[in-house]
Amino acid sequence: MSATRLTSVLRHWLWRAVCAVSGGLTVTGRWQASGGCVVVANHASHADTAVLLAALPADAQPVFAAAADYWFDVPVRRFVATSLIGVLPVRRTGDDTYAQLLAAVRPALKAGRTVVIYPEGTRSTDGEVGEFRSGALRLARDCSVPIVPVAVLGTAKVLPKGAGFISPAPMQVRVGEPVDPGTTSAPRLRAQVMALRDDFLPEPREMACAA
Repeated sequence: MSATRLTSVLRHWLWRAVCAVSGGLTVTGRWQASGGCVVVANHASHADTAVLLAALPADAQPVFAAAADYWFDVPVRRFVATSLIGVLPVRRTGDDTYAQLLAAVRPALKAGRTVVIYPEGTRSTDGEVGEFRSGALRLARDCSVPIVPVAVLGTAKVLPKGAGFISPAPMQVRVGEPVDPGTTSAPRLRAQVMALRDDFLPEPREMACAA
């Protein structure tokens, strides 16, 4: 087993354990992507990242495109980003933001890894799913990989934006089917994530870490 794959397995099991003591996690839907892909998910809490690391298969070797100025400006956050999560730092300032995203993410996609992007660009404070920016979709098109819509539920109750403590509550991840990025749009992806969030999918698969 390669060092990269081993790290992904360890992160997966670490965050499954964290989810188990934070209210439990249920995953619905089957992971159907193989090789590199882009996951787009709604974003309401820092707990979203932990939950996705627990929910996505370790073999997908997920990494997260995230703001360099937030995750790498404080030593503690830098340690969490590099060791416990797998953050690909992206600079958010300047006129070449997309070029920075592409440069950060393309090697991971070429290596067959799953790259998670929160297209809203920030965490929701009211429970609503904000408009999706087009960067994730453009990235999937330019790198010729599918895009997978995913909905995350319950994390805002566990760790609301601005909160410094965890309040255990049930959490869910609902996984959609891979989408050809050439046949969709950012508003359509948002609608798919919202549909996953609002509707149950058939054949639920409950994780052993559910409390």
